[in-house]
Amino acid sequence: MTLHREGTVILIVWFIILGAIASIIYWLFSNNVWIYGIAFGVCLILFLLVAQFFRVPRRKVTLEDGVVVCPADGKVVVIENVHEHEYLDREVKQISVFMSPLNVHVNFNPISGVVKYFKYHPGLFLVAWHPKSSTDNERTTVVVEDPQGRQVLYRQIAGAVARRICWYVKQGQQVEQSEEFGFIKFGSRIDIFIPTDSEIHVEIGQKVQGSITRLATLPK
Repeated sequence: MTLHREGTVILIVWFIILGAIASIIYWLFSNNVWIYGIAFGVCLILFLLVAQFFRVPRRKVTLEDGVVVCPADGKVVVIENVHEHEYLDREVKQISVFMSPLNVHVNFNPISGVVKYFKYHPGLFLVAWHPKSSTDNERTTVVVEDPQGRQVLYRQIAGAVARRICWYVKQGQQVEQSEEFGFIKFGSRIDIFIPTDSEIHVEIGQKVQGSITRLATLPK
């Protein structure tokens, strides 16, 4: 387990702030071990809580052609047919994974292939489960086409707390399944859009792991 590079500046700033608070409390209550001990403990817990947002797990993954793996840790909150308007412009199956503040926040490519489309959308910060968060919130849209011509669209969505989306892919780039493609600071959600005749392997409410859980198998 390591810490993600996106957390470096935040953790340094957080360490300085909490260190300053602990120093002030020590200066004010240096003769009271209990008060200082409790304050130091609270500062340490707060630092560790922020640090856990940026943990990067070590995972053994298996690449599977035609299989869509989960792009994030979290819980499946949506499985339904929708019309995707931004790029695919057809009815597709949507699977949404909600990332809580306790989940790993690294995002992984669900399939291997070429990035056919990428776009960043500035927007609002509605709560991640709001019906309009998928279209109105700050978000990115990525479409990857595999060697068989099958396309999967996936979308990072910021929420009320998550206000910083990071991505590491661009249009025309070759990407590999289970490879890191982005990061959402402090959680939120990812929507995955696949053909309607795909075989689904998860259900509503199921806890899933990024780069490991098989979401679906694409039609041949």
